[in-house]
Amino acid sequence: MGNKANHVLAADYGAGSGRVVRGSFDGEMLALQEVHRFSNDPVQLADGLYWDFLRLFHELKQGIVKGTQGLTQPVRSIAVDTWGVDYGLVDGAGRLCGNPRHYRESRNADWMKETLRMVNEEELYTMSGVLPQQINTVFQLVGSLRGNAELRPDVRMLFMPDLFHFYLSGQQACEYTIASTSGLLHAGEDRWNESLFGRLGLPETLFPPIVRPGTVLGRLTDDLCAELRIEPMQVISVGSHDTASALAAIPASDPNFAFISCGTWSLMGMERDSPVLDERSRGLGFTNEGTVSGKTRILKNRSGLWLLQECKRQWERENHIFSHQELVQLAASAPALQSFILPGDAIYLTPGDMPERIRQQCSATKQVTPETIGAIVRCILESLALEFRQTLDELELVTGSRPSIIHMVGGGVQNRLLCQFTANATGIPVVAGPVEATAAGNCMLQFMAHGEVSSLSEVREIAAASFTLETYEPEDSLPWQEAYEIYQKLNRRLAKGLK
Repeated sequence: MGNKANHVLAADYGAGSGRVVRGSFDGEMLALQEVHRFSNDPVQLADGLYWDFLRLFHELKQGIVKGTQGLTQPVRSIAVDTWGVDYGLVDGAGRLCGNPRHYRESRNADWMKETLRMVNEEELYTMSGVLPQQINTVFQLVGSLRGNAELRPDVRMLFMPDLFHFYLSGQQACEYTIASTSGLLHAGEDRWNESLFGRLGLPETLFPPIVRPGTVLGRLTDDLCAELRIEPMQVISVGSHDTASALAAIPASDPNFAFISCGTWSLMGMERDSPVLDERSRGLGFTNEGTVSGKTRILKNRSGLWLLQECKRQWERENHIFSHQELVQLAASAPALQSFILPGDAIYLTPGDMPERIRQQCSATKQVTPETIGAIVRCILESLALEFRQTLDELELVTGSRPSIIHMVGGGVQNRLLCQFTANATGIPVVAGPVEATAAGNCMLQFMAHGEVSSLSEVREIAAASFTLETYEPEDSLPWQEAYEIYQKLNRRLAKGLK
């Protein structure tokens, strides 16, 4: 790809770490190179939990310097994507009004209760399409408004990627896909819900204009270029919510697909033309968020590899040291379909001795208790696959359509056993890859803004050509169907209070 390639930078912030990736595109293939990685550590103070924005912006600057070194052609642009819902406040002089609050702030539960006294849960879901949860921006803002002197008339709210873009370019705007996670838009539209603002006492002056993915916001400020000793580059809003950028890079040719973005947690859903806002969808826990093409992703947050990660940490405390690959090998050798857990059960949400909790749930539900490390890992992976099957059935209920294929992206695709189990449990082929879907989508949407790529379908074709994909066909359908029936009974029993 070498000297003929165009280069862009993608800054991808997760809730635990961040990185800057250089994307190089020669007109046919995309290559990614991670140039800088760093941790993202929230800070607990006496008055709450915060993100350390100043440090995160410092790390972004280091990534820009590293990403521009050693090239014969300049980097054309940069774009930032992050997790959803969180935001910062900026005053009329461009000053940051304190560090942004963390979505796990404990007081959010109180703000949610207060907000739902003004607009009930069903109405809020119908208005915004976003499932009411205490992490939502709308509840955080209601809390911020209570006696907060920072909310002067000149203060503007910027979602986390928009906040980075502002301090890169000097331009204030809120990108659609990240705004769609907030509960503050009209469902399925790129418009602020002013009537909701009035009912909640939120000033309309707080909210900057909404821009679509692919908008060129401007260029790096002269001061920043001078500080970093780099040439100017454009600043672009892409799918600023990380899931939106990941979905853009899914190599789908059949529009009737389901996606699983699998890492510590898993987001599973479908891409639809319009939001699904009925009571069944809300009751099953689905939310509606925007895509880069203006469609809706109806999705559900499900368990991911958190259970396995926590088990690995516990075993290491007990001096049992295994790589993830070794754990998968042990699971592959363990007996199949012996016992199952509900990965989303509240007992698994907090860190701790996860193997013991798994054994206890299996024992309490009168199943075979997994004693060996391999048996526990297999129990986790099979249970995750069955949870995906349940979500697939629920997606069919709320959309009226059963997907013909599942595209799995993210770090979870490196767990080949989980991919195969997902195909077995759902009875649908699973196409795994790319692992780096978020960074790939971020970069390709920048190239689309530059006119190097003409459409989202072309972005997906390039992703399919540029990265290694693996297809898993369903196997052992009868035993997995029987296992799913057991899993459903287990779900019903635990829902009635059996612990």
